[in-house]
Amino acid sequence: MLELHGPRDLIRLRRLALWSQGLLQAQPFGSAKAGALKAINHLGYIQIDSISVVERAHHHVLHSRVPKFNPAMTNQILLDGDIFEYWSHAAAFLPMVDYRFSLAYKQAIKSGQIHWYKNPNQKLMRELLARIASDGPLRSRDLEASTTKGCGWWDWKPAKKALEQLYMQGDLMVSDREGFQKIYDLTERILPSQINSQMPTTEEFAEHLVGQQLRCHGLVSLKGLTYQRRNTELRKAVKGLVNERLAQGILQQVKITNGEVFIVEAGALECPLPRLSNRLLILSPFDNTVIQRERLRALFQFDYQIECYVPAGKRQYGYFSLPLLYRGEFIGRMDCKAHRKTHHLEIKFLHFEKTAFSRDRFDQEMILNALLKSIRQFCHFQQCTSVSLNSAEPKIISRHLNRQLESLM
Repeated sequence: MLELHGPRDLIRLRRLALWSQGLLQAQPFGSAKAGALKAINHLGYIQIDSISVVERAHHHVLHSRVPKFNPAMTNQILLDGDIFEYWSHAAAFLPMVDYRFSLAYKQAIKSGQIHWYKNPNQKLMRELLARIASDGPLRSRDLEASTTKGCGWWDWKPAKKALEQLYMQGDLMVSDREGFQKIYDLTERILPSQINSQMPTTEEFAEHLVGQQLRCHGLVSLKGLTYQRRNTELRKAVKGLVNERLAQGILQQVKITNGEVFIVEAGALECPLPRLSNRLLILSPFDNTVIQRERLRALFQFDYQIECYVPAGKRQYGYFSLPLLYRGEFIGRMDCKAHRKTHHLEIKFLHFEKTAFSRDRFDQEMILNALLKSIRQFCHFQQCTSVSLNSAEPKIISRHLNRQLESLM
């Protein structure tokens, strides 16, 4: 095991991670729709999220990596049959070429494993399948069914539950979306004929995961390789494969000063360091780079939590704070809201980490200039024509930024 102690070693690991995620290059995957598809294929998944205080997470992740991307392109890629919706560690868009690796979970659901709720209504499920087979694609709101009393996710009407069960066990797929409304159709009518639909062995699945995670993250922990996957046999297979490749010298382990152990491809740390630019990135809380919070904390010393699930009185940074990435470091977070009717972006709270401004004034000005440029681009992405800042930390920068924001757009 290689033990890394110096700051340059940590910088090298961080850059490897960010380069692998496509966050250091200007256009690592190309641009527009073709670039978005290439990004999804490389990253392995894009998390879908319903929170819409700013543009939804699955569009935001692509915006951070793909020039000339616009949200309509995601649905077009879905319609083209190049991606599909299913469950990764959460609801996600996945590469269609990886379809077969969704089959194990679908089979588990079909065999009785519970995903959201118990005792699915098999009779209603058969009726829905027959209706879709005869009448074509269906939305849950197309169904005539009364909503059960209660509140929240667990009280969907029976037909919605039945549709979701059929979707989770693989009988249905999402063929299209209208806004955030899913349209379901039979899997056999959506799945492209050339796609491999053979159930992978556990060993094949393990090999797929190890290759995918090293490709899109550069360095991984053993725990991170099966992040949020509760399949014991798969975890054993992944561990066995990693140990085998470590013994063969294909992979190597590196240990950083806080004791965290990462796995990299042999020779990865001898490659030239990717160059950094002065671009500042405003990332989604569900970005592939930050979603594994323990890894983020170990590698970048960035303690990040999305606070929309935290009671309002206990929030430290705001409802939906967005991580700020600059020159290989996470230097802050920005809580904001896009007001659609007025086309206004309200920055509720902007917080910089203490390390961000422990530099000379020239660097501080470079950071603020990079932030202003990114805010302008972010406003365009949100279709906002004005922007304001409520408060910032450290407070000394609030007045300066407010002056600059007034003339930004």
